Amino acid sequence: MSLKPIIGGNWKMNKTMQESKVFIDELLKNTKNLQEKIDIVIIPSYTSINVASTLLKGKKIYVGAQNMYFEEKGAFTGEISASMLIDAGATFVVLGHSERRKIFNESDDLISKKVKTAHEKGLKPIVCIGETREERENGQMEDVLKTQIEGSLKELTEEQMLGTVIAYEPVWAIGTGINATPEQAQEAHLYVRQVLASIYGESVSQSVRIQYGGSIKPENAKELFAQPDINGGLVGGASLDPKSFLEIIKAAIP
Repeated sequence: MSLKPIIGGNWKMNKTMQESKVFIDELLKNTKNLQEKIDIVIIPSYTSINVASTLLKGKKIYVGAQNMYFEEKGAFTGEISASMLIDAGATFVVLGHSERRKIFNESDDLISKKVKTAHEKGLKPIVCIGETREERENGQMEDVLKTQIEGSLKELTEEQMLGTVIAYEPVWAIGTGINATPEQAQEAHLYVRQVLASIYGESVSQSVRIQYGGSIKPENAKELFAQPDINGGLVGGASLDPKSFLEIIKAAIP
């Protein structure tokens, strides 16, 4: 599939502003000739979004946020709005990450509201879906993914769906060091595309980029990205080191 690959580095709750600057300086030295071939998204903590966007101004490396709320402003202590993220320099936002779903009890309905707001305000959402180990072992993978897709992406127009990135992250592989095999990942990605086709049609489903996330490392990246329905990765722990992140970026380039 000839979709432009997209690699996101989700730093989670790591890196100070100074540490972010050091990382980005190192990354820029080594990606000058790669930026036309692949979309790279750095996804730092809120405090480093402006630092990252300032350093990356004029470069073809994008900055994303790890979450946002669907309201524009108001008495929502601890939350952050789409407009605030855009003001800080973000162009992407990760929504529905398994850690948000599990630790903070975020529902598909809440995620759907966030996704719609992101589109309305001009942010590009990266929407995460994925099953737990128990759900996979019980043969529920397809049911879980279908429910999450239908619930988290409901009421999007075709144009909005085309502007959405989906990240398939098997929960059992996130931060565990256990990654899905290329065959398991491809099976899930193909199923996601089939669900999208049933909602939006084949043309849209073939044009949506679907990332794999879940213990991606330089050692397994090439084989994962070689699968026909995998269009890049949402990288966690391995994105904290510029050298390993660079190797993963290179592995995604056709």
